[in-house]
Amino acid sequence: MYNYLDFEKPVADLEGKIIELRKLAENGEAVDVAEEIGRLEKRSKDALRDLYKALTPWQKVQVARHPDRPHCLSYVEKLITDFTPLAGDRAFGDDHAIIAGFGRFRGEPVALLGQEKGSDTKSRLKHNFGSPRPEGYRKAVRVMELADRFGIPLLTLVDTAGAYPGVDAEERGQAEAIARSTSACLALKVPSVSVVIGEGGSGGAIAIATANRVYMLEHAIYSVISPEGAASILWRDTTRSRDAATSMKITAQDLLDMKIIDGIVPEPTGGAHRSPDAVIESAGEVIGKAFSDFAGSNMDFREHRREKYLAIGRNL
Repeated sequence: MYNYLDFEKPVADLEGKIIELRKLAENGEAVDVAEEIGRLEKRSKDALRDLYKALTPWQKVQVARHPDRPHCLSYVEKLITDFTPLAGDRAFGDDHAIIAGFGRFRGEPVALLGQEKGSDTKSRLKHNFGSPRPEGYRKAVRVMELADRFGIPLLTLVDTAGAYPGVDAEERGQAEAIARSTSACLALKVPSVSVVIGEGGSGGAIAIATANRVYMLEHAIYSVISPEGAASILWRDTTRSRDAATSMKITAQDLLDMKIIDGIVPEPTGGAHRSPDAVIESAGEVIGKAFSDFAGSNMDFREHRREKYLAIGRNL
């Protein structure tokens, strides 16, 4: 069974009944229930489809944060061959929240940066729930400089609630590290593609997402602050998070309309966690198309980024 979100309760009830009927049939405690199971499965699919056709921004926040959603390492495993991770910032230490290294995407060399949240308690603690410290962003700068030196395109996979706000991170220069990472993204002479696969939270996301092409998964979110943080600041009431989510325009559809992102990667009905392989394959197709558009181009990638980000908001 899946981990069901609050608004998925009607689907959870139907799928729970299906599982009960199947167990009864397996134990020989029921007559033929195939017809009833088929009817319930159809009702479940219809209910799921109807729910996901009209998700509110707050519901999209919940889907983007779903614990079973595929994270960075899932994409690396499926899309990147010969991946060689690099560790450390050559100044303080290694930050496991940032995955960094080089590999091949469809046979071509690529530099990769991504934020990994972890999939169970042990891995979530190891990766600090996807919230990097300064050494993570300095590691990212190190990889970007190597990519630039050797003319290797950059792919980034964004999935973080934001940079780690702890005292130790601030003492080691969190804001400066984020600023330098963002600057390194803008200064790259090679093409860069970024995909927001879950949460794109604040400067923690922008630090590796300032790319020539930026895409989002259909139910991902991208924002300057979390809805809870915005509600706390604006109304001093975190229970108004859903109001903040609606007002902030943080969904992929809103950001595409505002021309902040370049495209949306479709997700299966029910979200990426229901069919991880399918959504990773879809993301791979979009990434491949972006890199093929840049291949052999005489484009000045730094100037392209400059124009892209200066243009944001001009026509709103």
